[in-house]
Amino acid sequence: MPGDPDVPRGTDRPHEALRRAVRADLSDSAVDIAPRLLGGELRTFVAPSADAVALEVRLRITEVEAYHGQGTGGIPDPGSHARMGRTARNSTMWGEPGHLYVYLSHGIHSCVNVVCGPEGQGDGVLLRAGEVVAGAEAAATRRGAALPLRRTTSRDLARGPGRLGQAVGLRHPLHDGIDAITGEEQHGMRAELWLGPQRDDVVSGPRVGVAGVAGTAAFPWRFWIDEDPTVSPFRWGRGAQAESLHTTGVGRMMPARGR
Repeated sequence: MPGDPDVPRGTDRPHEALRRAVRADLSDSAVDIAPRLLGGELRTFVAPSADAVALEVRLRITEVEAYHGQGTGGIPDPGSHARMGRTARNSTMWGEPGHLYVYLSHGIHSCVNVVCGPEGQGDGVLLRAGEVVAGAEAAATRRGAALPLRRTTSRDLARGPGRLGQAVGLRHPLHDGIDAITGEEQHGMRAELWLGPQRDDVVSGPRVGVAGVAGTAAFPWRFWIDEDPTVSPFRWGRGAQAESLHTTGVGRMMPARGR
């Protein structure tokens, strides 16, 4: 627990301290749930063939972004896929918490979001980055990284949402909607979400690469583990820096990790 005198600030507990998430853990809004995911794990299991042992990858979550649905608050989040309501693309966001909304970014990258909030609200938390703590060889193969892994390559395996989706093996559209609470198989893949104790080294700031006001300090809904090397570098989205200068005067501040 935070403040434990026997554990230095920000130190991760052993894997035994983690527990399987249940739907009630994810029933609040995205901005409340997002920091609670940090230090937890997304575990995926896929068998290369029917008679093969499933390959497991464990990803320690180090960076996330919250996106509110149309049903959260009076003003829709301008950066959210759910801002205009339910569509064929975002339908998973409106379902039960704990399912994974897997969407395609720039027509290439499969990005992974944890659906949260009450059913019908449309909230989600984007998994932006993490550390592969088990199954690095399988993750590296999916990423096309040479083995043995160098320190920088290992750090970068899941550094950024596109790399993360590739490393854990979740693919749009095959795995969109997969249930990370029950772990039920979907197209040869299983996923599990595990949570740990609440952390006291969480930092927040503007979201990365989000256009306009949604990518400014008006929406400080990016959360990450302070000083973790796997956290992705900050970059402004289209028009966000100019919008930040106009509204807050802090657009010239270009943080290394988000502040």
